[in-house]
Amino acid sequence: MKRTIIDPAQFELEDKLVAIKRVSKTVKGGRTMRFTALVVVGDNNGHVGAGLGKATEIPEAIRKGKEDAMKKLVEVARDENNSITHDIIGVYGSSEVLLKKAPEGTGIIAGGPARAVVELAGIKNIRTKSLGSNNKQNVVLATINGLSQLKTPEAVAKLRGKSVDEIYA
Repeated sequence: MKRTIIDPAQFELEDKLVAIKRVSKTVKGGRTMRFTALVVVGDNNGHVGAGLGKATEIPEAIRKGKEDAMKKLVEVARDENNSITHDIIGVYGSSEVLLKKAPEGTGIIAGGPARAVVELAGIKNIRTKSLGSNNKQNVVLATINGLSQLKTPEAVAKLRGKSVDEIYA
């Protein structure tokens, strides 16, 4: 998967907290508690990223997750009715997320973790289905993987050395 580096400073980013987990580590003196926060950021205009933050306090974990997510922004190809350009399956670990193109007026049909990613990417019409593992972190990363693989008809035409009309024929 090829990632283009996107400067987060040029976008007005929104963030959404997907999950908080309490994790503990057993040490000689007892257990040390920590929190992990899974955060998704996006500009509602074709850029989205996810990050994980860990800290002893929840607000600090969320801040770290947001910073991590900003470093991992990907660009999403969308069509004229704010849907994706073609159907695709995103895979991460044992999670698979089916992303299906939808006509105008469909809305966002997606489960919790995938919905957060799709909304912050600025997609308004899409159908998704989580296949395989429903682990929130893996579902979010599988959705981002699928969205980052999308290509516009213009990009496909350029790769094949054809015109856009020939691609649709």
